[in-house]
Amino acid sequence: MNLKRLDPSVSPGAAFGDQLRRSRNERGLTQDQLGQHLGCTGGHISGLETAVKSPGRKFAVKADAFFGTGLTFQILWQAIKNRALLEGFSEYLAEEARATEIRMFELDVIPGPLQTPDYAAALASADVARGLIDEKQASERLALLAARQRRLLDGPAAPYIYIALNEACLRRVVGGRRVLVGQLDFVEDLASRPKVTIQVAPFSMGESRPFTVPIVLATLPDRRLAGYTESEGSGYLQRDADILSTWDRNYHRLQVGALSELASLEMLRAVRKEIQ
Repeated sequence: MNLKRLDPSVSPGAAFGDQLRRSRNERGLTQDQLGQHLGCTGGHISGLETAVKSPGRKFAVKADAFFGTGLTFQILWQAIKNRALLEGFSEYLAEEARATEIRMFELDVIPGPLQTPDYAAALASADVARGLIDEKQASERLALLAARQRRLLDGPAAPYIYIALNEACLRRVVGGRRVLVGQLDFVEDLASRPKVTIQVAPFSMGESRPFTVPIVLATLPDRRLAGYTESEGSGYLQRDADILSTWDRNYHRLQVGALSELASLEMLRAVRKEIQ
C-alpha cells in the first residue's frame, strides 16, 4: 500500500486525495476494498490519495454516495477543474464540505454562499475584463459556487451559518442596481431560514470592529476549528489553535457589536429602498 502523504494545501488534487484517505480510514477499509466498492482498483485509489491521478466526476459522485458525504467530493472535484482558485482555498473547501457550523465576516461584497447567480456572474465578468481570469475560468468559478451553495444551503446536512456583513456589502453596487436589488431580496429570504443568521456590522462600529479582513471560521464534527482568510490575490487556511481561539473570541465581539437580526433586516430594507 502506498503511504505517501501530501499536504492538502499543495493543490486541489491533494485536498481531494486527503479527504478520500480520511474517509476511507474512518471506514476501516484498505485501498483495494474501497476500490471494489467504487468500481476501480486499489492502485487507482492510491493514485487519487497521493494526487498522482485526477478523479473524474463519476468517481466523485460515487464517493459521495458511498461515504454519505453529500456533495463533498463533487465540490472538491469542481475545485480541481477550477484553475483560478486562490492558494489555500481548495484546502478550505475540504473543511467547509464537512463543517457543522460556519461563521463568516465579509468586508466589501456579499459572500459567495449568499450570492445570486447574477451577482456572482457580475463579479466573475469583472475579473475577466481585468484579465485576472478567462471565460472558462469564470464558468468554472460559477459552477463551483453553485455546488457549494447546494451543500451549504440546501443539502441534507447543511451546516448552521452565521454571517456578519460589513455595511459596505449592502451598499456596493455590483452588476447594476437591478442586480443589487435582487441580491438584497435573496439575502432577506435567506435570513428567514432556521439555519441562517445574518447580521450587519454598521459603519458606526468604527474602530471597535475586530476584523479588518474577511474571515471564515468552520466548526468541524469533532468541534475543532479551521479558519480561512484572504488578502488581495492570496488565501490562507488557518489551523493554529491559538490564532483560531483569538478569531473565535473576536467573532463573538463582532456579533455583540453588530446590529441584531431584526435591525439588520431593517437596514437591508432601507438600503434597498434607497437604490430602487
